[in-house]
Amino acid sequence: MNFLFISPRFAGGIGGHAYMLSEQLQKSGHEVELMSTTHLPIKNLKNPSFALISSLKSLTNRNHYDIVHAFNVPSAFAMKHIKAKKKVLSIHGTFSQAIDLIHSKPYGLIGNLMEKKALQYADKITTDSEYTKKIYKETTGINFEYLPSPIDITKFKNIKKSLTIKNQVAYVARADYGKGIDILEKAEPLIKGNVVYCTDLPWKDAMEVLSKSHVLVQPSRMESLATTIKEAFYLKIPVVATQVGGNPELVKHEVTGLLTPSENPIKLAESINRILNDNALSKQIRQNSYNFVINNMTWESILPKYIEFYENLLKN
Repeated sequence: MNFLFISPRFAGGIGGHAYMLSEQLQKSGHEVELMSTTHLPIKNLKNPSFALISSLKSLTNRNHYDIVHAFNVPSAFAMKHIKAKKKVLSIHGTFSQAIDLIHSKPYGLIGNLMEKKALQYADKITTDSEYTKKIYKETTGINFEYLPSPIDITKFKNIKKSLTIKNQVAYVARADYGKGIDILEKAEPLIKGNVVYCTDLPWKDAMEVLSKSHVLVQPSRMESLATTIKEAFYLKIPVVATQVGGNPELVKHEVTGLLTPSENPIKLAESINRILNDNALSKQIRQNSYNFVINNMTWESILPKYIEFYENLLKN
């Protein structure tokens, strides 16, 4: 099969997933071309500008593909103009709700209009979270295909192994409202440990900080299926996460981590302190979470599902 992948960027979040998927498909003998486009570096204009510029770029693409796969709503507007047997759109998280939360309600309304249009351009839509699938089924009536976004465990070979720094609490995410960094900052005086913020480190450096931490904290207001949680699982770092979005699909309370209510700094601090103080619970969570990610969230188990999905799509 030959593919065109479209994404605002091929790093971090859904873009990073797209890049890893392209690598895995190429290793399996398929052809994958990547299309990314610049956008205006202005917070509220990033998505609209990418949709416009990438659409113009796609009009000059005369190639024919088996499948064009767009990652995130703005990419769908470029996908519309590409010649392909089938068109796939992937959405990780609820796009218009995220725009509403991070930007403002007027921009959320614009995001909602973009989303409605984008959904019409795809033959099939995928998501990495059962939660997201449920939300879109309820709001649009469309039945999304559930395809998780795994981690590439081979990348961890270059992560230096080191001793755990006692009571170090790691935050590995963007410094934005949606990720709940302000909630953690309010909780910090109550935490019996040292919080390290990894908001703009290269991936390898962030993973080395995480690998020697006592706990990862994920205080998000909304999430799909957070890659950082899966990475912590593989590194055997206990996770404290808010009970939002797809987090409960990964973090089973007191089994693979601890769940805590969103928007509650006190409860967040209590859960972190519980991990820091309870060695038996921490040990149990480390092993359970590692087993979960190895059995369910690696490319070895997920790639065949993607290939089967693409092949079945082309048959119909």
